[in-house]
Amino acid sequence: MNWLQDYFNLRLVSEYADVFAEGIWQTLWISAVCLALSLIFGTLLALARMSKNPLLWRPVAGYIQFIRATPLLVQIYLVYYGLPTIMPSGMLFDEVQSGIIALTLHTSPYMGEIIRAGIGSVARGQIEGALSVGMTPRQTMRHITLPQAIANVMPPLLGQTAVLIKDTSLLSIIAVFELLGAGLLMFSETVVATESYVTVAICYLAIYAMMLVLSGIVQNRLGGSAWQAN
Repeated sequence: MNWLQDYFNLRLVSEYADVFAEGIWQTLWISAVCLALSLIFGTLLALARMSKNPLLWRPVAGYIQFIRATPLLVQIYLVYYGLPTIMPSGMLFDEVQSGIIALTLHTSPYMGEIIRAGIGSVARGQIEGALSVGMTPRQTMRHITLPQAIANVMPPLLGQTAVLIKDTSLLSIIAVFELLGAGLLMFSETVVATESYVTVAICYLAIYAMMLVLSGIVQNRLGGSAWQAN
């Protein structure tokens, strides 16, 4: 362990354990809120994108292309500095709220496209069968199509969730304290770059490992359900 101590000061890192724990917590809860909102808005975007009404799907398609064509960093700045100028007087958002809005606006189109692909993967015969037994199109979408669509695209959804968690690091540019913010705080106080940023990377790896375990559990359960349904 002496050779490790020469390159990586574990004692110094341990002094900032509470700071990194707080950063991890902030990263996880912000990611969870953004994920829930992105799934809701992403589903709505997917349904709108599949509409035959050009007044509905064209604006949605344009929004999706705008998000894809512009960097997330620019989108965060646009929300943080631009949103207050168009909101009613007195309606302000703090840094965390602005960050959640920006990440949700960024992630929703990607979730929407994944969900749209999942809806397209559901066999047409199942939809026709549901309609033939008296279910309305809305009931069919809610009880037949969407559950199977989500199950079919669970791996890419979990992959996009991992991307969302890493994207929270960009919120540090608007002074949101999260995992990278913990590393920046340690570096500003100690001027030790290796321990500060390697610890951040290790924490992200730990979160990613947790995501892999969760992914395996979810896919096994959904795979079992799908097998039983077939």
